[in-house]
Amino acid sequence: MALGSPSPAVVVIGCALLCFACSDKPGPVEPPPPPVEPWDGTYTPLVESTDWVDRGPYAPCSFTPARGTVVDCDDPSLFDLSRCDLSSLDALDAHGIYQVDVRHDLGFPDFVGVRVPQDGSTGTLDGTPLTRQQVPGRFTLSTRYTQRDVSRQTVLVGCGRQASSGLVTGCFVRCANGKAGSWGTFEAARMTWARGEAESSGGLRLISETSIPLTGTHADVYVAHQHAYVVSIDLIAETQGGLTVFDVSDPSHPVLKKNISLPGDSYWNAAWTKDNALYVASKKSGVVVFDITNPADPIFVRSVPGGAPLNVHTFFGDGNRLYAVSPGPAPHGETLIFDISTPLEPVLLNRFVVSDTTSYIPSAHDSFAYQDRLYINHFSSGYVVFDVKDAMNPRELGTYTFDTENSSSMSHAGAVGTFAGRTIAFEGGEGQGTRLRVLDVTDPTNIPLIGTYNLRFHSSIHNMILKDKRLYLTHYHEGVRVLDVSIPTHPREIAHFNTFRESDPNRTDSILDGAIGIRVPGDGYVYVVDTSRGLLIFNEL
Repeated sequence: MALGSPSPAVVVIGCALLCFACSDKPGPVEPPPPPVEPWDGTYTPLVESTDWVDRGPYAPCSFTPARGTVVDCDDPSLFDLSRCDLSSLDALDAHGIYQVDVRHDLGFPDFVGVRVPQDGSTGTLDGTPLTRQQVPGRFTLSTRYTQRDVSRQTVLVGCGRQASSGLVTGCFVRCANGKAGSWGTFEAARMTWARGEAESSGGLRLISETSIPLTGTHADVYVAHQHAYVVSIDLIAETQGGLTVFDVSDPSHPVLKKNISLPGDSYWNAAWTKDNALYVASKKSGVVVFDITNPADPIFVRSVPGGAPLNVHTFFGDGNRLYAVSPGPAPHGETLIFDISTPLEPVLLNRFVVSDTTSYIPSAHDSFAYQDRLYINHFSSGYVVFDVKDAMNPRELGTYTFDTENSSSMSHAGAVGTFAGRTIAFEGGEGQGTRLRVLDVTDPTNIPLIGTYNLRFHSSIHNMILKDKRLYLTHYHEGVRVLDVSIPTHPREIAHFNTFRESDPNRTDSILDGAIGIRVPGDGYVYVVDTSRGLLIFNEL
């Protein structure tokens, strides 16, 4: 017998086992285990802490002149840095994009963005060119501009860098016509990938990346008929917003089909489709309707409702209804209900507002329709629930509100589903410190907070899509995040892709830069718009 050959006994036993396995007599079949709901619907309500919590001064430095003193604010000697660890600033790179949490000495929040380019050219602070740019060894940055005949200055002076977190802390002053108006301390985070993360995790893969010819800020995407409709906004005169159409029948190789911009009307922020109609949200003319009988060649049909200019910012389609949310020019924003049973001929049924008219930004922003209810993100007024079964008589049922004192909390976007027989809403704000909130909205008159998810304080959530028990987030600087929300009280991140890179063309100092728009249409892919990189397509998990 050759070395390593099986013995006859082994062969016999093996054949017997093989014959038993091949027997046409079925063995006993165990019934599949019954499905188990991972969450039984119980929870302990959480305390709302708001998005920004005053932690006290960020650095042991100060601006020394008295309030109202006429000085040259752009003079670093006006800051007392005697207790600072200035040598720690030597570790800074000579470039970077920072989001800066500003705490005024009176205890209220503010924030600014800073960009110091890698090529050594002039950087920006809140989009304004820097007049002083000293990094590294120092973190001294200032800007001067004129607004309504008032000369304004903002000056940041670093005090130290925390070795463990990389955060830069220091002091700031804001001046008007040479007079110091407000000052305090700051905490600046560089927008490189946080927590030492890799580019991606959890099997989320970039299938394709396609630039968008329009020069505006790319904002949203909607996918239908194997085409992706991307809208862009013209924030400044030099940029061109509008609509870009891609054939995505092969997601690994999107094909540009058309760009559309209307003269004087190309601040387009959102898109939706129904059958052969494409709806685009316009800041000027409300709902712009296109015929997409040929999906690659949208043909302008009309703008509704017509009449006075109307700023429509977002959409949500639900059956034969299209909900269009307008932050203005109505005094406090409004929501419009259209009948789209004939998709190319939307009919305005109603328009309504929330009851709160006193909050600091009482402006409507977004909505989500679910089971005859409309959940409206209404900035500082909160997350407002309406019964919209009767379109002619929407009834406000309840609101989840924030403590807005010394807080930048706002409601910006959301998604709603059913978990363990309860109606659960996922709600997020926009701006520094914003987080994902999980709310039980089963009883709109009593909405408790039951879960949260947040990343770096200095970054912001934007949009979200709930697909079964997974929540897909575009998180600006934090890229794309995928959460398992089968246990809503404990959202668990299962995948990510960092889309933001400082070296990407056209990056800015804005906190609203990075992954912004997202759709998960059910074709096996995730479609994301990045403000700089364009259309990114990923595999659906």
